[in-house]
Amino acid sequence: MTALGKLAPGAPPKAGFIPLSVPELQGNEWAYVKECLDTGWVSSAGAFVEQFERSVADAIGARHAVATVNGTAALHVALLVAGVRPDDEVLVSTLTFIAPANAIRYVGAWPVFIDAEPDYWQMDVGKALDFLERQCEWRAGGLYNRVTGRQVRAVIPVHILGHPVDLEPLRDACSKYRLSLIEDATESLGAAYRGTRVGRLGDVACFSFNGNKLITTGGGGMLVTDDAALAHRARYLTTQAKDDSIEYVHGAVGYNYRLTNIQAALGVAQMERLSAYIAAKRRIAAIYDRALGAIPGITSMREAPWAESVWWMYTVLVDEAQFGIDSRELLRRLERDRIQTRPLWQPLHRSLPHAGAFATDCSVADRLNRDALSLPCSVGLEAAAQNRVIEQIGAQRP
Repeated sequence: MTALGKLAPGAPPKAGFIPLSVPELQGNEWAYVKECLDTGWVSSAGAFVEQFERSVADAIGARHAVATVNGTAALHVALLVAGVRPDDEVLVSTLTFIAPANAIRYVGAWPVFIDAEPDYWQMDVGKALDFLERQCEWRAGGLYNRVTGRQVRAVIPVHILGHPVDLEPLRDACSKYRLSLIEDATESLGAAYRGTRVGRLGDVACFSFNGNKLITTGGGGMLVTDDAALAHRARYLTTQAKDDSIEYVHGAVGYNYRLTNIQAALGVAQMERLSAYIAAKRRIAAIYDRALGAIPGITSMREAPWAESVWWMYTVLVDEAQFGIDSRELLRRLERDRIQTRPLWQPLHRSLPHAGAFATDCSVADRLNRDALSLPCSVGLEAAAQNRVIEQIGAQRP
């Protein structure tokens, strides 16, 4: 049954586990993986790798794509090719998964955590600009943090939950201060900002294909760029910086970051269904919006007028005063009814491994972390299961 077929009307089931987000494998995945097994092309060489790269690049309109073992590897390499050096600083969203902050530390640089904005929960571009303009100074041909004395080298806006960051003013600031703009689009394949697909808006961008993403290769990531030199350097570094494949001569410290052909085969099959998957996600979000909007104390995600969200992880805010219980108690009650939900990530300015990093005021991210809860929203979520989620949320209000 297709993802679209699974969204037919139905009565809420009385039992059965409803997961948060699971893969939809209903296309050519079996056939393409079997081709890998039949031909013996199972490792990092094989036609599906390049085919997958091309399909992702074409989907977002980029000139070049380099497949990696996961999204974190793509972020690591993106920082390297963007010229981020030890003891540099990189602005990054505080309300996101920890991967971009970890990748910044991999290259010896330091994150500067920027708060989320309250409307769409993305990086607060106004606070980022305020930091660059008021808390930094231009000297010796670069922008320096007045407090830490470190040079600011790049910005990583993270398009969380399938919705883009308001990038236009940030792009202008990066141009003004000669900063690299690295899009973390790992949750937002197919989303658009002012008519342009995310991944085309910075110097380089990164995607993830983990099992809970819109499309999956089991793991896997992708670095995309319009810059041929950056793409060449990224491909070089992800294949162990090999200069001579016969004599095994290496010209730099490289990484074993290349995606396997088997995983790429899954990705090719998944990309064939990307449009249908986005349509399913948007339909699921619309159903939640209509139903949950009538429940006092539940605030749904919003879509900016300049954005096209793919609604990767449908998330609500739970106002304890109006709803009667907080987000974590709602999580526990839904769990007892075999409905899986989850909070958003601990804001990274509160993450112990990054305690030494600089942070702006991040009070909005703290509030969102306290109140947010992501609901079941798999591409193949059946209408009956979604009805059950909605009914059970409504039933928890005292």
